[in-house]
Order: sequence, then C-alpha cells, then structure tokens
Amino acid sequence: MLTSLRHLLSILLLPFLVTVVVPLWLLNKFAAGDMRWGNVTLLVWMLRLAGGVLGLIGLGLFSWGVSLFARVGQGTLAPWDPTRRLVAVGPYRHVRNPMISGVALMLLGQALFWGSGILGLWAGCFVLINHIYFLLSEEPGLEQRFGNSYRLYKSNVPRWIPRLKPWSGQ
Repeated sequence: MLTSLRHLLSILLLPFLVTVVVPLWLLNKFAAGDMRWGNVTLLVWMLRLAGGVLGLIGLGLFSWGVSLFARVGQGTLAPWDPTRRLVAVGPYRHVRNPMISGVALMLLGQALFWGSGILGLWAGCFVLINHIYFLLSEEPGLEQRFGNSYRLYKSNVPRWIPRLKPWSGQ
C-alpha cells in the first residue's frame, strides 16, 4: 500500500503536472485561436491521428518505465524517492531516459492532436529543461550512487536517441 502511494504521489506531482495541468493551462490561457478543430481536411485528421498514436506510444513507454522503476529499481521516478538499484532492462537497454522520452512523445502528440504551436513549444521546453537537469544533476547523482556500473551503462546506452540493438550489459 505504501509503495503504491509513493508511486501515485510521484506521478501526480511530476508527469501529470507536465502532461495534463500545464497543457490545459496553456491551451486555455494562450491558444484559444491556435487549435485547428474547425478544419476537417485530410491533413488535419492525419495530424490528429499521428498525435493520438504518439501520445499512446508515449504513455506506454512512460508506464513501462514506471513499472520497471518499481519492480527492478525498487524506487520511484521522483528525485526525492529514487531507485535503489540501477534499471538497465526493457526500454532502458535502448535509451537511458525512456520515461522522459515517453512524456516528450505525449506532449508532442498533444501538440499535433490539438494543432497547437504553444504545446509544441512546451514540448521543446520540457526536453530542454530535462536535458539540462540530466547533465547537471541526474547523471552525476547516478554516477555517485551506482559507480562504475552506471558509467559502463552510460557509455553504451544513449541518453535520448534509442540504439537499435539492445545493450546486453557486457
């Protein structure tokens, strides 16, 4: 029960805020005329479909990462309740940050689905903020916590662009 509450709290405070609260606020505040729901062209429907697919892929990738953090890493996605073990399985064999990639895909999917440039800008800001955070805080902290095993992982698995062949841990 306590573990479930830890995960729920970290999800509500971090990705829910980023993927639901901020986009709704941006759409309501700045983008009333930026949404293309009035257009019914084939291109608009294709962009909506692509946005929906990207959003679902992002949600799946994010959810998979959260479950691996809980089961394998024995922690949460929150910096205040980090994993106790290095997670280098599943999508983490292809890319070091699949949860952030999943959230970025959800944001990009929202931008396409709603036809919103302001949401596209938010997606770009989210990626930039996380990139800076990972360089300055997350990765140095992981090197401190996990030592050589993280350094080996980091040297073999890219930060953002997935490798095609999964890393075997060797």
